[in-house]
Amino acid sequence: MGADSRFYDIFCRSLASETPAVVVSVNYRLAPEHRCPSQYEDGFDAVKFLDAVINLDGVDLGRCFLAGDSAGGNLAHHVAVRAAESEAALKRVKITGLISIQPFFGGEERTESEMRMVGVPVINMEATDWAWRSFLPEGSDRNHPAANVLRLDVSKVVGFPAATMVVVGGFDPLQDRQRSYHEWLVESGKEGVELLEYPNAVHAFYLMPDLPETPMLLADIRDFIQRHAARPFN
Repeated sequence: MGADSRFYDIFCRSLASETPAVVVSVNYRLAPEHRCPSQYEDGFDAVKFLDAVINLDGVDLGRCFLAGDSAGGNLAHHVAVRAAESEAALKRVKITGLISIQPFFGGEERTESEMRMVGVPVINMEATDWAWRSFLPEGSDRNHPAANVLRLDVSKVVGFPAATMVVVGGFDPLQDRQRSYHEWLVESGKEGVELLEYPNAVHAFYLMPDLPETPMLLADIRDFIQRHAARPFN
């Protein structure tokens, strides 16, 4: 689904209404026609575009949060790394925090939750394996750093946001990788890392506004932004 799909339009409008923020939803090139790192390039191009825009009335580019869900959570992580590595080139944009909603990470070795959670809604290992084969560079396996982000020493990436919110669903087969991502950030010395668990949530639950967890997530995102903004919002 693209940034202009009905599901994401509803979610982003709800997020903009709930939080003291301007929400920019970004489209990016899709695999298999466009393989990694095309998507990361598109995401970082959006950051550079915002940095270059002359007039954004009422928008404080010094307090930007990158957010992504599922594959977008993977993309947001890699864009945060690129932004940190290119921080000197960004004149106005400062990445204050990262909101990682059920991020889509992988690896060759199956986790316990991936092996146990067979038949759950939305996502399964056959589908995720196909997605990685379509996305990763030709000849790569799931231990490629695009998928297995834990292979990078993020403590050495100066400027990577200290504040990260990691969202995990209790019926998401990828939950073990998401918890490991949270632990990895904590062990890397990143302060302000938070783990939010929704025990009854499936993958992409937030695209179903009638589920009770969806307004809970919106409120949790609002609180996270307010806590970690460089200064209080008016």
